[in-house]
Amino acid sequence: MSQTTIKRIPQRMCAICRSKDAKRGLTRIVRLPDGQVELDPTGKRSGRGAYLCDNPVCWERAVTSGALEKALRTPLDAEARARLRTAAPTT
Repeated sequence: MSQTTIKRIPQRMCAICRSKDAKRGLTRIVRLPDGQVELDPTGKRSGRGAYLCDNPVCWERAVTSGALEKALRTPLDAEARARLRTAAPTT
């Protein structure tokens, strides 16, 4: 008798709306060890990370509210907010 192994798909939660999705379906924002906040398209950069779904409302709330700052445990400067606004999905 053969056993079929089911591949586990890593699940992550959006830091804003708290919806769960596959890790590859969300965008990772990372706080680097030097304190800088950047997008992490590979999902493998070292540092504290938070995930955002593809909902434009979540991206706007991430920039305006303090939820992303709380998840990353660092304040967002104006440059990081501008980078997030330009990277936000537009649908």
